Amino acid sequence: MKEDGITIIGIDYKDTPDKAFAFLEQYGDPYAQIGADPTGRTGLEWGVYGVPETFVIDGNGKVLMRHPGPIDEHVLEEKILPLLNGKEPAPAH
Repeated sequence: MKEDGITIIGIDYKDTPDKAFAFLEQYGDPYAQIGADPTGRTGLEWGVYGVPETFVIDGNGKVLMRHPGPIDEHVLEEKILPLLNGKEPAPAH
């Protein structure tokens, strides 16, 4: 998604900076910005119950989609990209 010009902002949820940076070094860093939530407070406020969890947010701050779990090709193509293109995502199966 980063290569397609999509801005991705991450939150390091209940982790230490050393572990987070080691993870990004090993798997790659797609983030434009990264925040830290060492106590899990932000996660509680957003209703996060596991990681990873993805929120698609428009330019006005409106949450358009919430997806618990990893982003695979299906989620990207059928759910996220339509929202980014101003269309309705495919219905859940």
